[in-house]
Amino acid sequence: MAISRLGDYLRGRRAQVTPPDVGLPEDGRRGVPGLRREEVASLARISVDYYLRLEQGRERRPSPQVLDALSDALLLDDDARLHLYRVAGMSPLPRREGGVERTDPRLLALAEQWDRTPAMILGRAYDVLAVNALGRAVFRHLKPGTNLLLAMFLDPSVRSFYGDWETGAANVVAGFRFLEGARPHDPRIQEVLRTAMEDSREFAGLWRRRDARGKSDAAKVLLHPDVGELTLRMETFDVRSAPGQQLIVYHTLRRAPGPRTRCACSAR
Repeated sequence: MAISRLGDYLRGRRAQVTPPDVGLPEDGRRGVPGLRREEVASLARISVDYYLRLEQGRERRPSPQVLDALSDALLLDDDARLHLYRVAGMSPLPRREGGVERTDPRLLALAEQWDRTPAMILGRAYDVLAVNALGRAVFRHLKPGTNLLLAMFLDPSVRSFYGDWETGAANVVAGFRFLEGARPHDPRIQEVLRTAMEDSREFAGLWRRRDARGKSDAAKVLLHPDVGELTLRMETFDVRSAPGQQLIVYHTLRRAPGPRTRCACSAR
């Protein structure tokens, strides 16, 4: 049962944390490794009796606030916190985030090595964080610092770039609602949402449809000003080192012939 697994997990994690790890003195008279139950309860700001009932399986409905407090008390990283929620039979909301997002330099260095694969890294509110060299040649309107959703609706040049702008716009809105549902209190997501609602009637209409789905593999027809029509397949990967970020990778399905000039975004 989930609740007995919760108790087992709490006991196991408690044994892995020493008093100095959490700023407590080491008294040298401990009969068991790690923290005592009363110490975990104090760190989590819950009663010792309540914590004891959690470990013994007599408390079956810990709140998200209690689970987050226990995560902090037991020094759990994001994966361990997720597992704590799972063994409690719950799904966590992401931790509140803020500030400037950073791209993992190792991921960026890897993407820059792909000379035949356009790629970009999106933040948790569809901010473009990084684009590799071929991606910059293909998606000129999506420079780092640009917001994908706002560009889709507020940049007039984008409409002529996508062969099927209406479908692309609907997919971006559905993807953004999916992100907003996972992080409803994220200040950057709410800022982008307010701007789009105020400045684009088309976005507001699509938002009211309440479609929600994550980015997935899909084909896109692009009308590139230098090389003509490109059909690209898009693949999306979550960035484990930065929850909320996504790596978007494209590969060419078809390039329509036409009297266009060759540029860096053509296949080599």
